[in-house]
Amino acid sequence: MSQSVYLQSKPRYEVLDGLRGVAAMIVLAFHLFETYAGGNHINQIINHGYLAVDFFFVLSGFVIGYAYDDRWDKMSLGAFAKRRLIRLHPMLVIGSIFGGALYYFGGCDVFPIINSTSWEKVALVTLLGCLLIPTRGSLDIRGWTEGYPLNGPAWSLMFEYIANALYALIFRHIGKILLGIFVFGFAILTVLLTMNIDLWGFLASRQSLAYTVIGGWSIEPDQLYVGFSRLLYPFFGGLLLSRIRFKIKLRNGFVWSAVIITALLAMPFAGTETVQWTNGLYEAVSIILIFPLIVAIGAGSSEMGAKTSRVCKWLGEISFPLYITHYPLIYLQTSWALSNPDAPTSTCVWVSVSVFVVAVAIAHAMYHLYDVPVRAWLKKKLFK
Repeated sequence: MSQSVYLQSKPRYEVLDGLRGVAAMIVLAFHLFETYAGGNHINQIINHGYLAVDFFFVLSGFVIGYAYDDRWDKMSLGAFAKRRLIRLHPMLVIGSIFGGALYYFGGCDVFPIINSTSWEKVALVTLLGCLLIPTRGSLDIRGWTEGYPLNGPAWSLMFEYIANALYALIFRHIGKILLGIFVFGFAILTVLLTMNIDLWGFLASRQSLAYTVIGGWSIEPDQLYVGFSRLLYPFFGGLLLSRIRFKIKLRNGFVWSAVIITALLAMPFAGTETVQWTNGLYEAVSIILIFPLIVAIGAGSSEMGAKTSRVCKWLGEISFPLYITHYPLIYLQTSWALSNPDAPTSTCVWVSVSVFVVAVAIAHAMYHLYDVPVRAWLKKKLFK
């Protein structure tokens, strides 16, 4: 079994790449609006943007199955690990460094801990972030109890690595029927979380987030429970989707699937302050049924015009860089907004639009100037 030859990538599902980019942009918009929600997620505009993470996991499971299921006779565990490292880690590193570089610019009366934090501690947290090691206690240098306080979304990359390891060590060996049984069990975890059914005592501390999947961003027991509940069904459901080769051919598939995912993620809170279980039902249906259907549409919609193909290609290129580098800018926007509560709406809109444009521009530049050349260099070094 060769461990030194880099297997060429298979043809990509362009529509799925495009959908990943659409979802990443909605995540960015969601976080920009979150700043003005006043701490009440129920009233937030673009309310369900956080479900993009669950959608990403479905996409990831599907793509992993497609890319690797039939290659294990040519590929070792080490080669698989190196391929995933090359794909994921360069942008993770730059996201942590970017967060460290911007950290002190967020210092203000609202976040006094920033100005009192030593540069040595920031450097240490930056290094830990580059190594994907979550922080706790005294290394929480922002006060938000994040595992990655310089780049909050990195928590989902930790779970992505966990899913990749579970796939390589266990799930690549099991057949479709047994995988289906596991996926059914994982779907029950999703229902327990979304419907706030607290069988194991992990949900009592998150009553303000009841009937949502919000969470997973630290290594506290309740957050780990949320994180694994969000990971297992989507990722391995996507893997099962790949193995049964379930695809839906639909004319203008990218347009239709992009509209559906946008509507799902932008949906207002599906309930009220007093009746919230309906929102949990909405999220359960979205994750368990609709996200896999969207991926099936994307996988089955291969015919498209040249313009749509270019759009999907560009969206796919910036999707991961945008997701993993935008949040340091959100920290700055949050600091500005909370420090200027009386700013006119026009100014708030201008700031938010500017952050959106800058984040997309940075993602575009990061992909071409950093991600592509670094991954090419790593391929040469790790697959001599």
